Amino acid sequence: MEMHQLRYFVAVARSGNFSRAAVECRVAQPSLSQQILKLEDEVGERLFERTRRRAILTPAGTLFLPHALNVLEAAERGRQEIRDMGGQVRGKILLGALPTIAPYFLPEIIRLFREKYPGAELILHEQTTDQLVRKLEENEIDLALISDVGNNADIQIEPLFSEELLLCLPVDHPLVHQKSVVAADLHQEKFILMHDSHCLGAQAQQFCHSKGFKPRISCRSAQVGTVLAMVKAGLGISLIPEMAREHGLEEGIVYRSLDDARPKRAIALAVSSQRKPSRGIVELSKFIRDSCVPGPQKKDAAPPSSTQQTTRARRS
Repeated sequence: MEMHQLRYFVAVARSGNFSRAAVECRVAQPSLSQQILKLEDEVGERLFERTRRRAILTPAGTLFLPHALNVLEAAERGRQEIRDMGGQVRGKILLGALPTIAPYFLPEIIRLFREKYPGAELILHEQTTDQLVRKLEENEIDLALISDVGNNADIQIEPLFSEELLLCLPVDHPLVHQKSVVAADLHQEKFILMHDSHCLGAQAQQFCHSKGFKPRISCRSAQVGTVLAMVKAGLGISLIPEMAREHGLEEGIVYRSLDDARPKRAIALAVSSQRKPSRGIVELSKFIRDSCVPGPQKKDAAPPSSTQQTTRARRS
């Protein structure tokens, strides 16, 4: 039984497709299929039911999968510990992040980290909080930036900061010219929100419910950029994270803080509590924390980046 056979088996099990698994493993599909057949011969059972479009785990495959994962994880952990002994940060680091965080908060962090540790390869997974937590539980990613998660014995949660959700209006909206805007002014407005599966959409709805009204949702999207485009087109209003506003101001859109209770979201760093983190994970976690805490100000220091401005003084 070879390590690459286990990797191929796990890739097929996760993707449910031999072609996608071959692309992921950077190997020709016939070669991958041949290695899976050899693995099945060795274990003495078929591991997959093969159809035209899917590869479905058999009962034997389902039983074998956690053992294959344990072997691969143990081998990777051993490699990482050897690298750590030499003071190196090398190899893959699997970082998860919400799509509403990744493009605004991470680019500068990743740039600085790669400058210091060029031997590290960062692989970014952009998914919802629920999906990222599941990946952490199953050791499919190493750490994640998430929001709104409850207690979980398998996950270590470290609060990083909180940020305001700003009211996002088309430039010709009547509320733009109103001196003060409060939640009660939004009762009859049409909202454009993220999908229910995204915690930002749920957070916006929870805020409205806390203010005694149910938002009239005209449209949903999976991307903040699409939400902004629809607001700009006059299709409704929205609540947008402050870091998205400061990343790049959109013409035709006005951002306002509500003058009563302001909605916020909390951002946290999550890692598995079931395994010892590699040096690479520890170092990347430090970079993420440092980006949330401003250092001593210097007279000749450059102005803070938009990300630093967003996170400054907003620790939860």
